[in-house]
Amino acid sequence: QVQLVESGGGLVQAGGSLRLSCAASGRTVYAVGWFRQAPGKEREFVAAIGWSGGSTYYADSVKGRFTISRDKDKNTVYLQMNSLKPEDTAVYYCAARYTTGNYYRALEYNYWGQGTQVTVSS
Repeated sequence: QVQLVESGGGLVQAGGSLRLSCAASGRTVYAVGWFRQAPGKEREFVAAIGWSGGSTYYADSVKGRFTISRDKDKNTVYLQMNSLKPEDTAVYYCAARYTTGNYYRALEYNYWGQGTQVTVSS
């Protein structure tokens, strides 16, 4: 089992920054991803990172603005979000997986956090 706890969400003005954290406990995972879901929309991939090698993957909509990283000693994954836009408003979820595959596909992740709200005002 893996437990994931997100933190760091909040309200920010457009152009601002937030850093989300995902604290993981339990078994070792293969990769951790961030997804988001806005009201009335499907959950979408944001970013992912391989736990061992640190390879990163990003959705086109956040490339150049968001950075995913991990601290192995703290078992924590971060999502640094800069130049935020109103369309980034969503509940952000941390997810973990214990196999390789398609990092962009939510169904392939095995564990999920409870989510943290990010609201960007215009």
